[in-house]
Amino acid sequence: MSEKAVKIKRTTRGSETKNETNGKVPIFIMGKKYNVPASLTVQKALEYAGYQLIRGCGCRGGICGACGTVYRFPNSYRIEVGLACQTVVKPNMYIAQIPFFPANKAIYNIEELEPTGSTVAALYPEIFKCVGCGTCTRSCPMDIDVMEYIARAIRGDIAGAAELSFDCIMCGLCTARCPAEEVQYNIAILTRRLYGRHIAPRAKHVEKVVKYIEEGRFKKIMDKIKKMSLEELKEAYNNREIEPDMADEFWEPKDKTYLVTD
Repeated sequence: MSEKAVKIKRTTRGSETKNETNGKVPIFIMGKKYNVPASLTVQKALEYAGYQLIRGCGCRGGICGACGTVYRFPNSYRIEVGLACQTVVKPNMYIAQIPFFPANKAIYNIEELEPTGSTVAALYPEIFKCVGCGTCTRSCPMDIDVMEYIARAIRGDIAGAAELSFDCIMCGLCTARCPAEEVQYNIAILTRRLYGRHIAPRAKHVEKVVKYIEEGRFKKIMDKIKKMSLEELKEAYNNREIEPDMADEFWEPKDKTYLVTD
């Protein structure tokens, strides 16, 4: 490393230390500088800076995927990505949110499809542009092996792709970074839908309850609920019997009027 490069590195490091005074750090939101508490997430820092989050926020717990964020640091070529609700601010972050990323979304009727690789290829032919670079996997805030489930979808392993992509929160950060311009998260949800509709074993107890609903077994209680006022609904909800946190599999409510046991 040259002497000049060392000086630049030391200067940058020193400025970051100096900026972390009074428990606050400088960040840049859409190019404008703000000093925010160092303990905040990007999402909370945006609000601290006076922004009202109308889009790009949702569950605030890393589940909904609505707060995709791109950021980078001075003197770094790297583009970083993360969820605004999980990523903690660091000195001199340059931040931009991408709550929605335009991407190809196939239209289909899941009932008419077959759970095969040919189905995936017909709806998302760009899947074969994958170069195996792994950028999608490195961009995933849920630590999903995105490249691997795409590879399984290409091979026609619908069950494998569905299993590997199960934790996908549809944030779109993989697609935003993909050099092959694939739409990994839409491919993932297609494989999960194919698996759920055509491959997964049918749940017998669910089929039984659906049959009861179709027969009108719960019509009386539903009619009663629909006639309740808002206050009556609140009272019924607040006074309901709740299953204990540590209940075993044999727990049953005291009132068995609406309990399906057969």
